[in-house]
Amino acid sequence: MSQPIDISFEFFPPKTPQGQEKLRVVRDELAAMNPAFFSVTYGAGGSTQERTIKTVQEMREAGINTAPHLSCVGSSTESLRDLLNFYIENGIDRIVALRGDLPSGMGSPGELRYANELVEFIRKETGDHFHLEVAAYPETHPQAANFEADLLNFKKKVDAGANSAITQYFFNADSYFYYVERCQKLGIEIPIIPGIMPITNYSSLARFSDACGAEIPRWIRKQLESYGDDSASIRKFGEEVITNVRAADRRWRTKPTLLQHESDRTEPCYL
Repeated sequence: MSQPIDISFEFFPPKTPQGQEKLRVVRDELAAMNPAFFSVTYGAGGSTQERTIKTVQEMREAGINTAPHLSCVGSSTESLRDLLNFYIENGIDRIVALRGDLPSGMGSPGELRYANELVEFIRKETGDHFHLEVAAYPETHPQAANFEADLLNFKKKVDAGANSAITQYFFNADSYFYYVERCQKLGIEIPIIPGIMPITNYSSLARFSDACGAEIPRWIRKQLESYGDDSASIRKFGEEVITNVRAADRRWRTKPTLLQHESDRTEPCYL
């Protein structure tokens, strides 16, 4: 008998009333699966801060522990401190701590430039109140100099106090297993949760993947291209691909999994 697998679901703050209604429906459907937690993304420079907070509150109405994403680039330590205090006062005890991306037209990255500095700041301000998730990149962050440099940057986040990590989504399971093995050799022992992106729209997936450095194997691209606008075939094929990725190695049975839910999202998926 296979072991149960903990799953979490990632949501993007909706931009429209229709998106808000869709979010509530999907929230209730996914809550029935008893996930370990929900998480809610945060725009560049905190651009979706209000919508993130509102979405976190709506997610919690389903009785599921919810973790807001929190990025540091473009934010002051004062504003971050206020937000951390708000989350503490409202019973939030889990955060996905990220560097984030500087909004277009903003010249200064702010007082904290990297995710390890954010993790260190949160620990200094709040101690062990929050379970801190950070990002990991099995296929290397698109802005990293190389794989080794990216690996050392990840270790800095762990050493700063991260409890666990969520990877950028991937379709090559070997890249994940190699990444975990290299982390173990560096003495990194925190859980590294594999990220999974459901395939529902080829053009969006290709755009997101090219932007965030997630490789779509050529055979998957070619198959998806052959379906054109046949969304039913794309979804069926996508389900088969993701299922096979999940089953690629029995080691998945002991790994929590993140499923990213795409609603009315238009931005690339950066962690």
